Amino acid sequence: MKSVLGFLRELQKNNNRDWFKANKNRYDSAREDFLVLVDKFIKGIVRFDPEMAGTNAADCVFRIYRDIRFSDDKTPYKTAFGASMQPGGRTCGIPGYYVNISPGNCFLAGGAYMPPAPELKKIRDRIAGDLKGFRKIVEAKKFKELFGELAGEKLKTAPKGFPKDHEAIEYLRYKGFAAYHDKVSEKLAISPDFVKYGLNVFKAMAPLNFYMRKAMK
Repeated sequence: MKSVLGFLRELQKNNNRDWFKANKNRYDSAREDFLVLVDKFIKGIVRFDPEMAGTNAADCVFRIYRDIRFSDDKTPYKTAFGASMQPGGRTCGIPGYYVNISPGNCFLAGGAYMPPAPELKKIRDRIAGDLKGFRKIVEAKKFKELFGELAGEKLKTAPKGFPKDHEAIEYLRYKGFAAYHDKVSEKLAISPDFVKYGLNVFKAMAPLNFYMRKAMK
């Protein structure tokens, strides 16, 4: 990941098309290194999440080009390499595993991040009827150690269709159900141990993904 972080660090200082064009070979090389990392993650994830079998790394990696049409920020490139490792690729909308590499902001994540309204309703319905099962996942000791609380925004009150005093209201107010692990230093990200470390994190995240996928069907 040294090539990735080195390229991105310079891109942060030179986020313009002329610099990028002059350094396109460096970008291509860094992207290939990131693809290798993502492929290693996928192959490891398959061992505890068989639905990931056959997923191609290139289908999981996000483009570096920003959509600036409706943004006040007109810088043309993202300054991070990210991959959403879902069964079938990043566009499938299936809860999976996320890796982000950026100077000063390396992290691992997963779960159901801001699902569409129909899927969100299904997740809430399942949690409402299975609070014990859901708590067993998100209140497990290892889950708490790696992720703390669930990540994501919350409604200020109960969602439509649920009473304010519902026993699961603390979870029903979430707009998404994601796990976020931000304890990834740049030193760790470039070390030979990063894949092993990341797979340990993703394995602890897998029960949340399985729960979300079942709810969304």
